[in-house]
Amino acid sequence: MLIFREVARLGSLSRAATALGWTQPAVSQHMQRLEREVGLPLILRSARGITLTEAGSVLLGHADALAARLGAAEAELQELASLRKGSLRLVAFPSAAAVLVPPLLAELATSAPDLDVRLTEAEPPEARDQVLSGEVDLALTFTHHRTAATGGDLLEVVLFEDDLRAVVPADHRLAGRKRAIDLAELADERWIAGCPRCEEHLVSATAEAGFVPDVRHRTDDYVVVQRLVAEGLAVTLLPQLALTAAPNPHVRALAVRSSPRRRVSAILRAELTGNPAVAAAVEALRTGPREVL
Repeated sequence: MLIFREVARLGSLSRAATALGWTQPAVSQHMQRLEREVGLPLILRSARGITLTEAGSVLLGHADALAARLGAAEAELQELASLRKGSLRLVAFPSAAAVLVPPLLAELATSAPDLDVRLTEAEPPEARDQVLSGEVDLALTFTHHRTAATGGDLLEVVLFEDDLRAVVPADHRLAGRKRAIDLAELADERWIAGCPRCEEHLVSATAEAGFVPDVRHRTDDYVVVQRLVAEGLAVTLLPQLALTAAPNPHVRALAVRSSPRRRVSAILRAELTGNPAVAAAVEALRTGPREVL
């Protein structure tokens, strides 16, 4: 249709071919194919050039409308590509939402002020499901090293390794230790565990250290965890990201020899790798953790 429009506008197959960067035979073949599809002659050839038939005049009106629509579509796509338009739906686990997301949103607000960014909070299993269902575009998740990486329909972009620290009261016998402790040094303590997956990781880490933790309290709230520790009620393992999100001056976070770690990642559906908003967010997240941890 757009080739036909150019032929009609210039009144010549050869001039249309030049304008389009095609050969004249190619333009002529295209016109013949279009006439076969329409079932009516569209142009009349003469020594003076090309004139439109009645059918050609009717079709030209639709070709002009199509060109206008395509032009509008190209402009809108350019806005998406340059982040002058579009949206980003993001989900993150709590400590990532507290530490990693605010700098990301601030950067996007500066570099792409017209981008509509929406944040929700969810733990990794729920966040993964939201990505798979298309409810969100990008998820910040974590997995422990004993857990298989995301596979199948999702792409994982590893951002950084988050060390787990032993958290003890400020007046604990090990609180002043400068070097890394052995987890076995806390074998006789009472413990606080988190979510079921986190508790599994705690039990696995302590098993490697040769003991079973005496878990007395269970909570996912890092503020509550540290308050319990500060009161001398128990000790725990917390990731550095959580300690950054909710610092407590009455506890001490100790490095652990052969420290357990979790892998913090962004996950997305593979087909969204070319999405400009998703790509911009992932690139910002790749550099963000080093600045905020």
